[in-house]
Amino acid sequence: MADPKPATSQVLPPHIQLIQMGRAHIVSRAVYAAAKLGLADQLASGPKNAIELAGPMNVHGPSLHRLMRTLASLGILTERPEQRFALTGLGEALKTGAPGSARSSVIFSGSPSLSGWDNVVYSVQTGKTGFEKAQGLAFFDYLAQHPEDASLFSEMMVGLNDQEPPAVAAAYDFSIFQAIVDVGGATGNMLAAVLSRHAGPRGILFDRPHVVKDAPALLDTKGVSDRVTIQPGNFFEGVPDGADAYILSHILHDWDEDQCLTILGHIRKAMKPAGRLLIVEMVLPSGDAPHPGKILDLTMLVQTGGQERTESEYASLLGMAGFGLTQVVPTSSAANIVEAVLA
Repeated sequence: MADPKPATSQVLPPHIQLIQMGRAHIVSRAVYAAAKLGLADQLASGPKNAIELAGPMNVHGPSLHRLMRTLASLGILTERPEQRFALTGLGEALKTGAPGSARSSVIFSGSPSLSGWDNVVYSVQTGKTGFEKAQGLAFFDYLAQHPEDASLFSEMMVGLNDQEPPAVAAAYDFSIFQAIVDVGGATGNMLAAVLSRHAGPRGILFDRPHVVKDAPALLDTKGVSDRVTIQPGNFFEGVPDGADAYILSHILHDWDEDQCLTILGHIRKAMKPAGRLLIVEMVLPSGDAPHPGKILDLTMLVQTGGQERTESEYASLLGMAGFGLTQVVPTSSAANIVEAVLA
């Protein structure tokens, strides 16, 4: 029996790799179109062709067929006889209300009005956000004025970080605390995961009024609403005082250094002397190691004006705010828990 031929290398030439990177937006725009048009919802009842869908969806049938054919090549749909297309398992996740909120995430990330990426060169040249250049106001100020987009953003964050809250809850012993404040905790996804795993503590969910309005439904679903007090507020003005622990989950990466020091200063004044500050962020590794936080860092530059940080950068920031970094706790997700105490 002849020896099998050695497998040919799958590494593409450098110019092809670069071209594929540069054209990756084509795939994202196709998936965005499917999400925005609600295509997965239309196919939820069974396979259909573009002619059957054109009227209900108010689209051009031949063009819809071309979109569906492309989505089939990406594994989102599969083509059946008579040019009917059906959802795959991947496509099922694009339906409205599907676990993980993929549709909300794709719509938010792909919406021209919600992205500053068209101005990424401007951001690199100036250090200012592409989003503010496009919209004329800062990202979170924009969300405060557009409640539907704010709800979409909250859904996206729940979906993007779906694996993270349980990983954080499992990696740290929150049972030692009586009261935990989730500062900027949005709809309470992180706090709910912590309280679900640790029966002792009670929680305070603290965020801006237009954000926490969506929290009761999520907390009810998670079964912890009776242990959470929802307190609207603005962490640039103050935070609830007297708690044992303060969680900042993906908050500091949204803001520049001076703004971070303002937030940390309010927590320092509010926290009990023996309390703990727990920062949940993607702590960047050094060197060339791939890490999702390195892509997210560029997103922060373009969208909010914040940044991701290394362990030494967190230690420096915390030191300026009067805290001491005690440990960085890994989790089974990409996020870490940066623990700090009053210095």
